Amino acid sequence: QVQLVESGGGLVQPGGSLRLSCAASGIAFSINRGWYRQAPGKQRELVASISTSGLTAYADSAKGRFTISRDNAKNTVDLQMNNLKVEDTAVYYCRFQAPSRTDFWGQGTQVTVSL
Repeated sequence: QVQLVESGGGLVQPGGSLRLSCAASGIAFSINRGWYRQAPGKQRELVASISTSGLTAYADSAKGRFTISRDNAKNTVDLQMNNLKVEDTAVYYCRFQAPSRTDFWGQGTQVTVSL
């Protein structure tokens, strides 16, 4: 059974930083990994993704502030978030895509940016 466990969310002031981590078990290999977020009343949106070869893609809102990374040996994907803004407040989800193109999702971790 595939399980993705996220950690690192929390409350931070504007301008602060957080590092989200996602560890997968039960899946031997994934081709694409990514972080998504969903704010109240909004649709889930892509924040950043990283391919097997390390090719990254970012939402415009994340460029220059967020960095995605992966460790294939540890089966993890991390998201370093710097200079956080109030509008970054959301539930953040990690996603692993298997070679079969099946998607697996974490349970979500809350990130709140507030004074």
